Amino acid sequence: MASPNDSATPVRKRSVMIDGHKTSVSLEDEFWDSIKEIAAEREQRLTELINVIAEGRDRANLSSALRIFALNHYKQTRRR
Repeated sequence: MASPNDSATPVRKRSVMIDGHKTSVSLEDEFWDSIKEIAAEREQRLTELINVIAEGRDRANLSSALRIFALNHYKQTRRR
């Protein structure tokens, strides 16, 4: 029997610029694709959206803030 982790998407590190400083975030491809899709919907560059998310986070690390942002975005979209 397969365990729940057998189908898990690997977490990948990506470099991003936050306020002119290079940093890395670790995200699954599905979340990264979601953040890119949301940026396109808003007609924003990916780095602009990531900076907005980074500025609005409350003590969460950036990877967690990105995941929560994507989740909340799709939850709100579903309610419409």
